[in-house]
Amino acid sequence: MSLTAIIGGTGLTQLDNLQLTHKEMMNTPFGDTSGPLSFGKIGNQDVVFLARHGGHHTIPPHRVNYRANLWALKEAGVSRVIAVAAVGGITREMSPERIVIPDQIIDYTHSRAQTFFEDDLDFVTHIDFTHPYDQGLRQVLLDSAAELSLDAFDGGVYAATQGPRLESAAEVNRLERDGCDLIGMTGMPEAALARELELRYACCALVVNWAAGRAGQEEISIAEMEKCLHSGMQKVRNLLELTLPAIQLARAT
Repeated sequence: MSLTAIIGGTGLTQLDNLQLTHKEMMNTPFGDTSGPLSFGKIGNQDVVFLARHGGHHTIPPHRVNYRANLWALKEAGVSRVIAVAAVGGITREMSPERIVIPDQIIDYTHSRAQTFFEDDLDFVTHIDFTHPYDQGLRQVLLDSAAELSLDAFDGGVYAATQGPRLESAAEVNRLERDGCDLIGMTGMPEAALARELELRYACCALVVNWAAGRAGQEEISIAEMEKCLHSGMQKVRNLLELTLPAIQLARAT
């Protein structure tokens, strides 16, 4: 069976509309996953859900076992992954509560296990990462957002930073000079690991705050971030509920 997985980030530790059939802890060569894989249905569509930061949001971004998570999803029969992420907005279009379907990524992380291809190799393996996100999945997300009249932004460069601290205003200025539009802490190595496993992968990002130094703010308000998460993630849930059957329809045509 070819399954679709949803990896939930900050603000999405469970799917309220998931009709749960069972949960399963998966053994992997890379250690423990962030938590059990939740198998079930949304509507009539089979789906697997995994909370990236754990069920109680206790795993910081630099401690997520990305390799175990992706490996387990592959072993469970997943072929497509929609990764939900809460992000900060850098450029003018990336305002709080906007949904963004990025098309590029720049990796600023360090000291994370970045690849499956490093030990006991018969030959050195490289992957093409020119386009880090699957265009077909991106388009289904964008079409579903349009059907729901959500103002989803098509494109944008995701800056993957180390965390868990937020960035300084000077760091955000540098990221903008580099061409970045969004800042998140979990985009890498997750996207690259998915590519290594030949999983189709797309990111559904929710902007929850202006990045440091933007919109005239003196400092970032955690309370405002939580407010945006609460209201914005409901839009994301609605989008996912419409996207899943659309993915199945796209596969059938």
